[in-house]
Amino acid sequence: MMKKYVLSLLVLAAFVSCKDNPVSKKIKETKDAVSNTTNAVQEMTNMQDDIQELQEMTPLTNEELKSWMPEEVNGMKRISYKAGQAGMMNISSIEATYANEDKSKKFSINIIDGAGQVGAAATMGMRMVMSQDFEEEDENGSRRTVTKNGKKAIEEYRNSNNRSNIQLMQGNRFYLEAKGTNMDIDETWDAIDELDIEDLG
Repeated sequence: MMKKYVLSLLVLAAFVSCKDNPVSKKIKETKDAVSNTTNAVQEMTNMQDDIQELQEMTPLTNEELKSWMPEEVNGMKRISYKAGQAGMMNISSIEATYANEDKSKKFSINIIDGAGQVGAAATMGMRMVMSQDFEEEDENGSRRTVTKNGKKAIEEYRNSNNRSNIQLMQGNRFYLEAKGTNMDIDETWDAIDELDIEDLG
């Protein structure tokens, strides 16, 4: 009788430990959900003081953003830019696109200043998303949260067309979205590093 009991426990343990079984999957999903809820609550607490401070700040002007934006990034020249496109909402922003000589490789960057009443509200949602931990992968590509150089970020990569997308916050104030065409994740990170986003403020 005792042998049967032990055998039953071993079978149950093997079943639960199997990565592909529904019980194990459900346990992992529950643990991830609890972890993400805890992260979200913690981030909300952290944001309260930041938001008050950001609301009292003056957003960067178009001229200040333009003077920061480099002419060249990793050998790619700037081919276009738009400053203040979110100005109708009183959000300070700039976007620019860089390309190599034959335009086969492109890097675009979009930055939103989280200073001011509206800017602080606009960037708050992205901070909440980045407080979560997730990882997804299939035959088409991947999407996950990472911590790089002390910053939480979201990386997305599409295998079919070698496109990458990275979103991150700089100093809890500036929201940054970078897109790379014919650039993998590492190349896109290299281009972001070349921008010296720490100099924004």
